[in-house]
Order: sequence, then structure tokens, then C-alpha cells
Amino acid sequence: MASPDPDEALDSAATRCLSLLRRVASSPKLPPPLNASLRRLIAAELRSLLLRPRPLPCPLSSNLGHLEAVFHVVLHPAVHGVSRVARPLGPVPVHVDVACSLRRAPAWVFVSDRNPSRVSWRGSPGERGRGVRARVAEALAAARAAARALRPEKLLFVFARGVGDGVAGGLVDEFGAEEIGFFDELEVFEELEGGWMGVRMVDSELLQWAESRKPKVFEIDIRGEFVDVRDRASSSVNLNLKDEEELDLSDPFSSLISKIRPNCTSSENVINFDTTVMIALVSGISNGGAEQLLKGPENEMRARFKSNYDFVIMQAKSELQHPILPELENVIARNKGIVCQSVCSEFKEIASMCGGPSEKIRADKLVKRLLVVPDSPSTRLMDLPTTRKLALKNKIVFGTGDHWRAPTLTANMGFVRAVSQTSMSLLTIEHRPRALIGI
Repeated sequence: MASPDPDEALDSAATRCLSLLRRVASSPKLPPPLNASLRRLIAAELRSLLLRPRPLPCPLSSNLGHLEAVFHVVLHPAVHGVSRVARPLGPVPVHVDVACSLRRAPAWVFVSDRNPSRVSWRGSPGERGRGVRARVAEALAAARAAARALRPEKLLFVFARGVGDGVAGGLVDEFGAEEIGFFDELEVFEELEGGWMGVRMVDSELLQWAESRKPKVFEIDIRGEFVDVRDRASSSVNLNLKDEEELDLSDPFSSLISKIRPNCTSSENVINFDTTVMIALVSGISNGGAEQLLKGPENEMRARFKSNYDFVIMQAKSELQHPILPELENVIARNKGIVCQSVCSEFKEIASMCGGPSEKIRADKLVKRLLVVPDSPSTRLMDLPTTRKLALKNKIVFGTGDHWRAPTLTANMGFVRAVSQTSMSLLTIEHRPRALIGI
């Protein structure tokens, strides 16, 4: 078979670069700073391709395949909370392609797009004496030496074009790695009401990429904290049959909280509630009061909400355009809700002081559906320095979710961004804010 024309390969690579740039720009999986960082790397690769002389004197060599592989790792449904892309981490810096939460545990991902025939276990002159063995040992040393706030519990090695038996055997025999079918089953099945099974669709181009490349993936576990919610007594949820009978399922709020699973025992189905989401759920704005607010006389509304007037009116307009309860139901339904003691106390106090009669009733119903757990922040989050942006109060709230391996449902994105800037991967789910309006 004739070798591909180098100039045609160059044109094809430039087209792939442009396509990858568009896909990254439109992806919601990466926070804006990381999205911009990855796009800068792709744009630099595109500039390099466009500056190559023509005709090319030798076969095309490019870093594009590696960047494509990194992005497809980010797209994987088991990857969340990406905090770093293609950056050095650790006290003795090691290049980490993706720092993230992998199946709710902090992880570092290392990606290779090299031809398997050019990848050896112990190295060769063509690899400057450094084979996969040395790179894995370096990654493990950096991970174990990292500060607890940044220390991963899993290392993932992704060989985007596969890898030979010698390397695979070395990973398993010398480092206790396990080969996993990371890209084998990308369709995600979930149980729906009535016993039906649903399929959550995965990015079609990710499926095509995995099928065409046949990547090999190896995982190394590094022991860390772990909490299994099955160790917690489900009786801690203050719920009984009478409470269930009081829920009017024709009411959107009652229908939503009825779908919280108070006795769910799987650690994979737990969500940590912070104060912002509890207020959003019970707010009069979220529960039919938005139109009433907008119809009220402006002078009365300004006198009522004072400096918060613009904030409340903006939320009311947003609610009429995009109601928040259906969005929250998609996140909360069929999951167990936990709330740490400090959040529960704060929420009750705010509802008592600022809530109207209906908001107070909803607040009482919501608390009864949640498992109240002690403040138990994870060591790694508490190890972050306490600053104005990383306030102790928020470290306790988000740290308790981290301790339980539960994403925190929150509108406090200032804290989330501050944590991300430390390179820590933290599981969070963002929601739009709502305020109590006294009805």
C-alpha cells in the first residue's frame, strides 16, 4: 500500500484542528479557563501545521492526535470536575493531561497517542532512554508526594492507539495496574420509574473515536479516604408514611421532593445539598410567584426588597423564561439527598427569618426528605488555606460532600472557581440562584 501523500496529510490535519477547536469551544464539560487553555494548545498546533513548508520533506509529525485523545477523555461520562488540562502537577512536577474526578474519586490521567510499535517498557535509544516504566514510576512518585489537597486516588494511563503486550504486562505485573474497558461501554443505562431502563446518550463523535482507535486503558489505585453510605442508618431520615401522604403530587415542588430516595443505599446516588439549592427549591419565585412579583407596583416592590430589588426581579424574569424546578428535578430525582448539620441549621434559620408562610411549609417538607449528616469535611479540602475566597464555612459544606463522594449542588460558583484555581478536582453541580420572597 502506498504511503499517504505528506501534503494531503497536512491538509487533513489542519481540517481536523479546526473541527477540534469548534468542538472544544462548544463543550460544556470544561470550565471557561480550561476550555480557553485547551483551545490555545490546539490553535498553536494549527499555526504550526500552517507554517510547515510545502512540499513536506518527510512524513507529517503532529501533536494533534494527542490533543484529540485528551479531549475525548474529558468527554467521557465517568469524568467530572476537570480542574487541570495538560499542566504539570506535584512537588516534583509531572505532566498531567487531565486532573479530574473519575467515578467520584480524584484522579490524574496520562494520555499517549504514540504508535504502539514505538512504545517500549524499559526504553530505547529512540525514546531517549525513557520507556513507559520510568514514566509510570515518575507519575506514582509525584502523586504520592503531592499535598493532600491535590493527591489523586487513581492514576489512569490511556494509550489512544493501543499498546503492546510487553507494556501491558509491565503495568500489571510491576505496578498492579488493571486494564479496564474504559471506552468499551459508553452507553449509560439508568433505571426509570415503573422499572423501565433508559439510555443516556453519549457524544456520538466520542463513540466513533473509541471504535476507530481501540484505545487501551490501565488504572492504578492509590489508597485514600472512602465513605460508603450504606454504613449510615437510613432511619436518620425523619420520614414516615404520614409525611408521604401529605405530599400533593399535583404540586410541582411536592412532586419533585417525592422523587428523592430517602432510603437509597448506593454510594453512586448521593447528592450533597448546600444552602443555595435548598432556598431555590422552596422559593416563592420557583413555585408560582414570579408573575405576581412582576405585576406588582414597582414602588411597592422596591420598598419591599430594597437593595435586592434588581436581583429579585431578574430572577423572576428568568423563572418565567426557564423554570428552575424541572432543571433541579433532572438532577435530584432518584438520588439520595444529604445535607450537613451546619447547612441544615443555616437553612432553617434563613427560612424562619425571611420565608413567607408557604416557603416555610416547603422548607419543613424538604428537610424531612434529606439525610442530615454531621459536618465531616474531607482532609484534602480542609488542607487548602482558609482565605476570603476559600472561607472555612464553605470548606465544611463542600468538604462534607467530598467526604461522602457526593457532588455538591450549589449556586456558589465563586467558591468552586477558587477551588479549581488550586488544581483540586471537586465534584459540583451548578444551579441558578433563587431568593426567598416572603410568600
